[in-house]
Amino acid sequence: MASVLIALGGNVGDVRATFKKAIAHICGMAQAALIARSSDYATPPWGDEDQDPFINACIEIETSLDPHALLFVLQKVEQKFGRTRDKARRWGPRTLDLDMIAYDDVSLQKPDLTLPHPRLFERAFVLVPLAEIAPDRVISGIRVRDGLASVSTQGIERLPDTG
Repeated sequence: MASVLIALGGNVGDVRATFKKAIAHICGMAQAALIARSSDYATPPWGDEDQDPFINACIEIETSLDPHALLFVLQKVEQKFGRTRDKARRWGPRTLDLDMIAYDDVSLQKPDLTLPHPRLFERAFVLVPLAEIAPDRVISGIRVRDGLASVSTQGIERLPDTG
């Protein structure tokens, strides 16, 4: 079984309800066990800043799927919740964005998948929820909590639990 870290994001519709359903779909379709789930965080938009704030979270799952099979599952789940990657504005509004951050210690560079995620340590909106569930995980030689300490977390706010 592989330990996989996945980042979730969205800013269209009831994102928190979407996360709950999407996580269930990921676990079902990937025959995965949910190991950890972060809180949800309100975060300022990144890249294309002329849009609503995002909600971000991270999960850790265990799965026996290989990275490409898991990527296929994640893209199917995004589509189920209205995401069409080929028509989407880069860094634009979206119902659901799922990014594989790390798959065990696998290092991979393919046109459709780079592991670990190449921009992880530039993105506080991923590092904040990731540090909540995996502060001591080492990715690309950097401990998650140390990576978080090197970026600004301005504007990121933990949301209350939905109950």
